[in-house]
Amino acid sequence: MTAMEQVQILGNKMIARGMKLAADLIPLRDPELLVGSDALQRLAQIIADDSVKKVLLVTGAGIVKRGQTDGLVAALKERGVKTVIYPGIQPDPTFAIVNEGLELLQKKSCDAVVGFGGGSAMDAAKVIAIAAANKCKAERLAGYFKGRRKPLPLYAVPTTAGTGSEVTIASVISDDSSHAKAFVIDSRSVPRAAALDPRLMRSVPPALTAASGMDALTHALEAYLSTIATPRTDADAIEAIRLIMENLPRAYRAGTDLHARETMAVAAYKAGRAFTRASVGYVHAISHQLGAFYGTPHGLGNAIVLPYILEFYEPVVRHRLARLGVELGLGTFNQDKELVTRKVLEHISALNKKLQIPLTVAELKAEDIPLIARGAMKEALTSYPVPRHLTRRQCEDLLHRMLPG
Repeated sequence: MTAMEQVQILGNKMIARGMKLAADLIPLRDPELLVGSDALQRLAQIIADDSVKKVLLVTGAGIVKRGQTDGLVAALKERGVKTVIYPGIQPDPTFAIVNEGLELLQKKSCDAVVGFGGGSAMDAAKVIAIAAANKCKAERLAGYFKGRRKPLPLYAVPTTAGTGSEVTIASVISDDSSHAKAFVIDSRSVPRAAALDPRLMRSVPPALTAASGMDALTHALEAYLSTIATPRTDADAIEAIRLIMENLPRAYRAGTDLHARETMAVAAYKAGRAFTRASVGYVHAISHQLGAFYGTPHGLGNAIVLPYILEFYEPVVRHRLARLGVELGLGTFNQDKELVTRKVLEHISALNKKLQIPLTVAELKAEDIPLIARGAMKEALTSYPVPRHLTRRQCEDLLHRMLPG
């Protein structure tokens, strides 16, 4: 380890202490959670009760085409609330896309925002709500608490069980030219209410079900292994992990299994609540770089990287993973911790295999690895309370193991 890396690690530990202090001081509220087949009706009533006159519904064209927004639009209309639909959201939305939605909101004089879709739609909706209240372009909000005024009333309807964006304070938006990820972080951007209707998730194809579910599992695991984890985040993370392990294979095999879909939605919410308070780690740092370089879907990137990082973390988090193994019924407290930990890691790898998650990144090129490692190291060391620190060489070696072939 170089002297510079030692300085960076010291800085990371100071950042982690600051994050811990901030988590203790900054109040974080949860959205009103609405679960079940009547969730959209209940959400429409809340929006009407909040005296909203016209909402901007931020979503994707495919969701509108499939008629998934029809139920909420009709329920709002019955209650005298008008809806303007912005269907321009694409995976990894850019600031230009967000600004286009913002302009539509301003043109139509909407007084509230609904994010309807996956994490991209909900993240974009959050930033639109903040930018509209602060009368600025979306890119000016990149960073921490850049909006002086609180966002417009904001609501969320997730259609995948993965990101947990309906409960998080961070939104991820891509730079228009480089496609590097930028973060808009504001504790006031947590939606007022979130509707988890499993019927909206029935049409999610198996591959996306697997990737989004592993995204949620990564959130829970990285929050659980964070150096600023608390008993509260542990409880959410462990419950999310248990629910995902039990229900993700079922949702993957049978998309119409509404019980599995609903349980996965609740698990993603709990995982989101855990990592909002305890943060994430190297899995996300590397996955974000894979997304920026190759457009690798975030959930898939997390799923591929997760086993490699858990193996790296294992020597310093063995007691934590062993406790998790006991909670999952994979071992007992009187068993050898290394044995129970090994069962946990094998269980996660087996889940990846069952979901047909590859071991390597198909697009990864050896010549890109130094830049990917540099970006991942910078993100992790300046943002995440990781339990064990990679050196640049270790990060590059880990990435080489993900090369195809």
